[in-house]
Amino acid sequence: MRIPLSWLREYTQLPADATAEDLMADLVRVGLEEEDVHRPSDSIRGPIVVGQVLSAEKEPQSNGKTINWCQVRVVPEGQEQTLTGKGIEPSGVQGIVCGAHNFEAGDKVVVTLPGATLPGDFHIAARKTYGHVSAGMIASVRELGIGDDHDGILVLSRIGLDPEIGTDALELLGLTDEAAEINVTPDRAYCFSIRGIAREYSHATGTAFTDPAELVKAPETLGGGYGVVLDDQTPIYGVPGCDRFVARTVRGIDPTRPTPPWMVSRLRLAGVRSISLPVDISNYVMFELGQPTHCYDLDKLTGPITVRRAAAGERITTLDEKVRSLDPEDLLITDESGPIGIAGVMGGASTECSDDTVNVLVEAAHFDTVSIARSRRRHRLPSEASKRFERGVDWNVAHVAAQRVVDLLVELGGGTADESGTDVGTAPEPVRIELPAGFASGRIGMEFSDELITRSLGDLGADVERAGADFVVTPPSWRNDLETKEDLSEEIARLVGYDKIPSRLPTAPPGRGFTRTQQQRRRLVQGLADAGLTEILAYPFATKVQNETFGVAEAGAPRRAVKLANPLSEEHGWLRTSLLPGLIDTAKRNHSRGFRDLAIYEAGLVFLPGDGVLGTPSIPPLGVRPPEDVLDALYDGLPDQPLHIGAVFTGRETPESPGNAPRAWDWADALDVARLAGEVLGVELVVAQGSHQAFHPGRAAQLSLFSGEVVGYAGELHPKLLAELDMPARSAAFELDADVLFEAAPDVVVAKHLSAFPVATQDVALIVDASVPADEILGSLREGAGELLEDIHLFDVYTGKGIDEGKKSLAFGLRFRAADRTLTADEASEARAAAVALAAERFGAVQR
Repeated sequence: MRIPLSWLREYTQLPADATAEDLMADLVRVGLEEEDVHRPSDSIRGPIVVGQVLSAEKEPQSNGKTINWCQVRVVPEGQEQTLTGKGIEPSGVQGIVCGAHNFEAGDKVVVTLPGATLPGDFHIAARKTYGHVSAGMIASVRELGIGDDHDGILVLSRIGLDPEIGTDALELLGLTDEAAEINVTPDRAYCFSIRGIAREYSHATGTAFTDPAELVKAPETLGGGYGVVLDDQTPIYGVPGCDRFVARTVRGIDPTRPTPPWMVSRLRLAGVRSISLPVDISNYVMFELGQPTHCYDLDKLTGPITVRRAAAGERITTLDEKVRSLDPEDLLITDESGPIGIAGVMGGASTECSDDTVNVLVEAAHFDTVSIARSRRRHRLPSEASKRFERGVDWNVAHVAAQRVVDLLVELGGGTADESGTDVGTAPEPVRIELPAGFASGRIGMEFSDELITRSLGDLGADVERAGADFVVTPPSWRNDLETKEDLSEEIARLVGYDKIPSRLPTAPPGRGFTRTQQQRRRLVQGLADAGLTEILAYPFATKVQNETFGVAEAGAPRRAVKLANPLSEEHGWLRTSLLPGLIDTAKRNHSRGFRDLAIYEAGLVFLPGDGVLGTPSIPPLGVRPPEDVLDALYDGLPDQPLHIGAVFTGRETPESPGNAPRAWDWADALDVARLAGEVLGVELVVAQGSHQAFHPGRAAQLSLFSGEVVGYAGELHPKLLAELDMPARSAAFELDADVLFEAAPDVVVAKHLSAFPVATQDVALIVDASVPADEILGSLREGAGELLEDIHLFDVYTGKGIDEGKKSLAFGLRFRAADRTLTADEASEARAAAVALAAERFGAVQR
């Protein structure tokens, strides 16, 4: 909502020297959000004055153009020129070359004198052109930045102005005004008006407020006006689409009268362009009072107006000249010819006011928010009117807004208002809210006296009654967002001042805090971040091929997935069954932008439907809570949604630098980080040779618990897959089922004892069959070495010269330490020999 300051000053005590920034600072105090400042003077500067053309001599040019050599008086005759500067004539008569021809001698125009600046950083100076020194410019509407018309210069008499020569044109055209723009949240619909903002400013500053609605003298009852019937046969949720329709008639307006510049200026600052006098007045009243109105050409209407739902197959041509097919849910304004408007959204072209309109029917109605919101979304027709109607408009201001439009049409258009009028509909029942004594104080955390509560809610416009110690509050008609005692408490806090609410941290009750799973999840994601990986958040959508590739280990195996009814794109029309597609897409996007060295991870849900039916056979009706059995069926039909943790590694581990040859990420990194994910939870993963269609056939590990339950895979991605995705070769990845890890993790991860005694290290190289997994050899060595073994790791795999065909050499480093003494070399060697003996017994391992 843009708020022209001159407009706001009519109803508040906004200081004359206050800026848009000052206004926004005050409004922020009552919970409104600042957006922007609109100040024409930032792009246009004087001297720009009113001038009168004394003569305009036409001079044909060799290029085929004809220019006017003009003498323009910019100072009243007999007075001296007080402006100085290069190019400004002391006589007060400027010689100006002008290429436009829509004016003549005697016309008053806007003259930009040398030294002025126009929008677009266009500086005006005296310059020689077409054989003359042109000292200034006669400006058009577009050059002044106040419209799009560039057919000719702005002749002031054509917009109803006859100012004195030398008058400051910036002041005359409202270009010295400015507007503050604020963001209006959906619950503050009344702030889409000068009326609402003026009231909020008075709350923020404690200054007086004049309600513009109270300044309009509107009759309390109307009758005998244009026929209107409210006939909503299929209301949404049982709420009629229109519960009030006010119609007033103005006859004999002068269609040639222009919209006065002050109104054009305010509408322009509010973000609306001038169209015609009736339309501009309708928009002006909407911004002033918050009630959208509509002006029909009375002579184009046929028969009475009926407000009804659309019939199947009906169409309408709206004011934007587009033919729209209507839905049976659309609320329409119709006459005997058919639809003449989509209620609350946009009028129809068949009855719009034109340059020939002399008789006008003014509409001010109250429409259901849901009906308007659905029509606006259905037809993709956002408008200033629908913006207000779908958030809620004051039911009690419709007749006032209609009267305000009538008054302005009479005053500015020269029309005559009919005394009769139409006002049909049923007023809504007022909402009465019980506010228990002490409730607001307890909810907000500060003490509010009864007097303060009564005064605050009274300033809001509410009617406050006492019921013993409690309050019974009837909110004002323009605050349809106030429905509960919680709403009232928050309004009291807002009006008293958020800055006055004490800052006190609540004391957490004993036994509360993060759940076991929440703690585990945080420990897991923090552990990967500490390891140097970067966390991402990808969309949970995938293609069918991605689910089939990453969701199952074996190619061609069945994988059920959830298909979306209304996907963001047809390609990504399924919920993911694996995190890897999103991680790979993110890596690809970074590669395309030059970032090729990546280690990224995500912790997120995957969606694994079972064999049951998803959801219920039919969609439950909106607006009402479904029965418990329907809710149970909905919950039972939800797919299983386990938390997974996954990562992708591409490019190099470190950037290239002098003396450092960067190492490429490989399958071992993916495996190490996957095992780290288990370690931070206190879960040891069993590594075995794995097989997964998305991973390299020989460089993939299957990760399991000691119980044998598979929790994921790690390794190098399949070369064909990487080639298809244009990803770097040897890119690696892993994915684990975090929920399974959480379940297997101990409640408390106990740190290992740190021994103060020295370590004894020994190495061993064993020759085994090439088909034996290294991890199984490692396990047998660990078991055979006994309790003195502190750590063991594989550091070399060798095949080739000196090793028989079908065999391989595995070299392990063993680290021994005792908790209570320094080990002797014999003790370490004895433990090493026991480890080798067990490996030989189980796998025929021979020491190399």
